[in-house]
Formats: sequence, C-alpha cells, structure tokens
Amino acid sequence: MWTPPSKSPPRPSGPLFPTTLISPAVSSSLPANYTIRPLQRSDYTANYLDPLRVLTKVGDISQEAWESQYDSMAKVPDTYFLLVVCDDRGKIVGTGTLLKERKFIRNLGNVGHIEDIAVLEDQQGKKLGLYILRALGYIAEKVGCYKQILDCSAQNEGFYVKCGFKRAGYEMAQYHEAEAKIDGNAT
Repeated sequence: MWTPPSKSPPRPSGPLFPTTLISPAVSSSLPANYTIRPLQRSDYTANYLDPLRVLTKVGDISQEAWESQYDSMAKVPDTYFLLVVCDDRGKIVGTGTLLKERKFIRNLGNVGHIEDIAVLEDQQGKKLGLYILRALGYIAEKVGCYKQILDCSAQNEGFYVKCGFKRAGYEMAQYHEAEAKIDGNAT
C-alpha cells in the first residue's frame, strides 16, 4: 500500500469546503430544526460514523485516524465534498459524498462521483436521502461537473430512480486485501 511522504500539522475544525456551496433550496426544505452543512474536522465527536454503519462496515476508527483522513481530504481542495445532516441537537443523522474527478475527455470535463449516501434508520422516511442527493447535485453543478454518477445495489435502485437518476451501465469491482481486514478475515 502506498504511504504519503509526510503528515502536515492539524487543520482547524472549519468546514471541508465553503458553505456557499450548500443549496439554499435544500437548506430551506429540510424538516424543522434540521441543518445541512459541510463535514468538519470535529465531526468525529458528532457521531459522523454512525450513519455510515447503516450503509456498510466501517471498522474501528480512532479519533486520531479520523483526523488524519480528514486532513488528507482537506489537502486536496475542490475535490472532496462531504455533507452532513444534523438534527436539532447537532447530532449527525445523515451524510453523503461527492468526489470531483478531473478528466481529459469532454474538453477537460469534470465528473461528480456520489458515494456513501447514508441516513440513520430512525431518521429514514423524512426525505433526508433525497435532500442529500439534491445538495450534492447542486455542488456538482457549481463546481463544474458535467454529470454526476453513483453505484447502488439493486434493492436501492428504485430510490435513486425516484431521485432522478437512471440506469446507465453496470458496476464492476475488484477488492483488495484491505477489505479483508475490515471484515476481520485476513486472507
């Protein structure tokens, strides 16, 4: 596995990207007392990982490892756009990610990859997933993506179709040894 050359000093706990990229229409459509905002370095303590556990295996991530990962993302501006939805207590109840890929095709176009759309089970049914997708679509357009794409399971396809996506191909995957470590089964 590749290791970056060095670590940089910790970053402040500000947002991962400018708050001006948050859709005003989405913000005003959320249920009362819910907010949507960029991920912050301090969000480890706001239970950011909990919604992701609804989606997939997360692993045992320390705060130090979390902050190192956040800092790595923050070093590449205009690439990582991680959103969180918070309830009235400031607890993170949903999240989604847009990764901006710079291409040589389409006149040096950009593609937005949507990843990790997750909402806590007790918060589902409030359209939070839809709002997260709309917010990510707004960001994708504002940062110059000519399209946004995502992969999903067959059981979730209907949800994404309702949100305006259409089937455009097949997902292919090749997993590496690191996946076995998350499962606890080194192979």
